[in-house]
Amino acid sequence: MTMTTFSVVGKRVVVVGAARSGVAAAELLVRRGAQVTLTDTKQAIEDEKRLRDVGVRLELGRHDPETLMSADLIVLSPGVPPRQAAIERARRAGVTVIGELELASRWLLGRVVAITGTKGKSTTTTLTGRMLEAGGHRVLVGGNIGVALSAQVDASTADTIHVVEASSFQLETSDTFKPWIAVLLNFSPDHLDRHADAAEYGTAKARIFANQSPEDWAVLNADDAPSGDIAQHARARRLLFAMEADVREGIVIGGDAIVRRSNAGDDVLVPLASVKLLGRHLLADVLAASAVATIVGIAPDAMRRAVEGFKGLEHALEPVAEVGGVRFVNDSKATNIEAALRAIQSFEPGEVVIMGGRFKGGNFSDLRQALESRQARVVAIGEARFLIHAAFDGHVPVHDAPDMTSAVRTAFGLASPGQTVVLAPACASFDMFRDYAERGRIFKQEVMRLATEWKGAREQ
Repeated sequence: MTMTTFSVVGKRVVVVGAARSGVAAAELLVRRGAQVTLTDTKQAIEDEKRLRDVGVRLELGRHDPETLMSADLIVLSPGVPPRQAAIERARRAGVTVIGELELASRWLLGRVVAITGTKGKSTTTTLTGRMLEAGGHRVLVGGNIGVALSAQVDASTADTIHVVEASSFQLETSDTFKPWIAVLLNFSPDHLDRHADAAEYGTAKARIFANQSPEDWAVLNADDAPSGDIAQHARARRLLFAMEADVREGIVIGGDAIVRRSNAGDDVLVPLASVKLLGRHLLADVLAASAVATIVGIAPDAMRRAVEGFKGLEHALEPVAEVGGVRFVNDSKATNIEAALRAIQSFEPGEVVIMGGRFKGGNFSDLRQALESRQARVVAIGEARFLIHAAFDGHVPVHDAPDMTSAVRTAFGLASPGQTVVLAPACASFDMFRDYAERGRIFKQEVMRLATEWKGAREQ
């Protein structure tokens, strides 16, 4: 099945998982002539009436094995593990099983820039989209961020560039997905609550390169050795970016600017003074976006304008407020050990880190040296607080908090003027919150409540 011949007209298609991507896939499939059943273990979902009105059959509260076995095609939402027993049985019986990203990509008319990595995907995807738009291109941004790729298909034209954030969950169920430009930002163990081990996680990430040809591009981080290992079999042309490594040809820091280095010398792309983001590690995301923009042919002036107007994403090292001289920063998107480490390394000694949630794998001990060297303190929340104590007790002070209200106030009590409180959970949010975004919003609400009380107390 290719992008030009793939058809679902009259086919029985079951979409498993009724979150954002699954709903978009179901609606797309109906428009393309399929008989669609959308199934979810939840008893009720949003937009039930709208889905039924457009012709989607809903099967809620279960994934019926008979429904799956009788399908011509099964489409998985990213949040649905593909090794579920009922899905495996259907696959063994000959039913084709693909993911939502794969489905949508088969009908796209425009070219795809796909961006993956353990951390930095959303920042890089958003900034890349802005750079390409500033350069005059028709751009649609989405995938694992914002709008599902299935919701972009009807708007796809030959001159569209789709800038797609691609997670391991999306990539592991891909088959023919073929980005023109594939970006691997970095790699470290993550999602080990879903993937069997780090090797399986890496195999999923490597799918981003699997169908590329020598006419395509692979953008790789020369500072991150595991990325090179994952991309070792990629057939695409390579463009490297690096903040530290000695790269003779690629996107690097040269003096006070991001430059494209070649045998002919350095071509200035973006002055470092234009970058408004907290945290040195986010600069690597700007380099990656600049690499994509260079391949596309974006002029340096357009890159600079996009960077100057980009203040970062919500929940990604997002400045919140200063209360009594203490700065509060929201990095709720730091859902794994490596991302939390980058956040910790972004601030001055004496910081207070709010950490915890539902553990996804890795080792909290990997954070100990960075915390100790900064004389940091930790406020532990959620299911993982016992693991946090086991990793840090005797080395780093750990204080427990039962909820975000208490966590913010405990952290404020520990910090001194001039120091920073950062929410860098190193965990998923699902033990206490709907998702990382809700966790970040509640953190910000509690900080602003504290700021209001502090201001009122000072004025009395």
